[in-house]
Amino acid sequence: AHPRSSLHPSCQRESLLQLNQKLDECRVSHIYFLEIMRVLCLVVAAAVGVVDVSGFANLGVPTLSARRSVLSMAAESTDTTRNIKVGVIGCGRIGIVHLGAITKAPNVTPVIVSNPTISKAEKAAADFGVPRFTADAMDVITDPEVDAVWICSPSQFHADQIKACAANGKHIFCEKPIATDLAETVEAINACNAAGVKLMIGLQRRFDQNFLRVKDAILTKEVGTPIMIKLCSRDPSPPPFEYVKGGGGIFNDMAVHDLDMTRFLAGSDPIDILSIGSCHIDKSIEVLPGSEKYDTACCIVRYPNGVQAMVDVCRQSSYGYDQRAEVLGTEGMIATDNVYPNTAKIFKNQFTGNADMPYDFFLSRYNEAYVTETVAFCQSLVNDTPVPCTGEDGLVALIMSIAADKSAAENRWVKFSEIVADVYCSSPTECALLSQSEVFPENFKPSEDASSLLIPDVDTQKSEPNSLEKFKDAFKDFVGA
Repeated sequence: AHPRSSLHPSCQRESLLQLNQKLDECRVSHIYFLEIMRVLCLVVAAAVGVVDVSGFANLGVPTLSARRSVLSMAAESTDTTRNIKVGVIGCGRIGIVHLGAITKAPNVTPVIVSNPTISKAEKAAADFGVPRFTADAMDVITDPEVDAVWICSPSQFHADQIKACAANGKHIFCEKPIATDLAETVEAINACNAAGVKLMIGLQRRFDQNFLRVKDAILTKEVGTPIMIKLCSRDPSPPPFEYVKGGGGIFNDMAVHDLDMTRFLAGSDPIDILSIGSCHIDKSIEVLPGSEKYDTACCIVRYPNGVQAMVDVCRQSSYGYDQRAEVLGTEGMIATDNVYPNTAKIFKNQFTGNADMPYDFFLSRYNEAYVTETVAFCQSLVNDTPVPCTGEDGLVALIMSIAADKSAAENRWVKFSEIVADVYCSSPTECALLSQSEVFPENFKPSEDASSLLIPDVDTQKSEPNSLEKFKDAFKDFVGA
């Protein structure tokens, strides 16, 4: 039996009323707490895209559009977002890097891959879930389902494949170079611009986070006005003789990336160049013609406003892959270091420094940059925005490497306008080099500006409606029509 309460009956009633009141308050608080938790759960679910909260307006809670994690590299999708279907030509090392990036890009789907060794195409298709594979690049180019093509084949096939893609209305991403010949480069770019398709050139260093940080410092005047730009590029070990032979020389197959980077950082077109070359590492290549016999070279490039750029390249670096940039400005200097596999350091009485060597292979060093440039082109296709690295950028890079080669051969400063003036086009897609012709075209007026050789690209035509007509008028004057 429960003991009898010693409280007076009136006090007992008062205590019971207070207890009931507190219980009512607890029940209200509990209900309010549950409602708040329900709202919070729905808001969180909306943020990660699990539920639709369009009916949330009456609750007075801000609605969040469904979105995926940024780690998936997926953009917010809408009903109007276009899904781009692409094909990849070439399933070698570079092709696989780009294919892997394509599979991670938002609203882009690879549907077919090709490789002359079909087993490589078959393996790539299986590894990345691509439904079709083929040995013939034209199967990719003519596929009616394909909107854009990634050209990752050997350099000698680039120009013809670009032209074929343009003829079939396909947008194009092409690894550098566009072509191994200057006149054919102009033809390929103009084929794309005349067809109204996008062309992006793979100059991956423009997308490397280290170089982008330097570029940002220039744009924001963090180091003041640029005075001097320095770049070095040194490979861990020299390539085999067979690679160097017929490769176009050290300026075309190696220094071209650094020359392009000087233009990217300077933010303007160069004026002239002085280059020298020599052989120190592999004496067997000294029998090769032109700059193919060099394994070491230096260039000085002059830009407007007195800005100077210096490039040194070497085919061997005993301490690993050496890729650095430096910009001296009026208010400071910014420089990049090499990229290491990790940040570990060793401290000993005879050595203090990084535990491991820098990355010793360009695919390791620039893997993230290759992925970033691929995603950038995918975004340009999905959103129909200008490509970040144009055909003209590829053309100027080639002109710079040709001028460097000419300078080293003739031991003099070479103006870039000299290289441009050698190109004669009877039509925008039919060009030749005057230096290889026995007849000087009647009424021909050489151009000094690379852009004047090119039909405005599709993005320029959209933003500047009169640009195409201006080009037509200028081209008539160019050919003397």
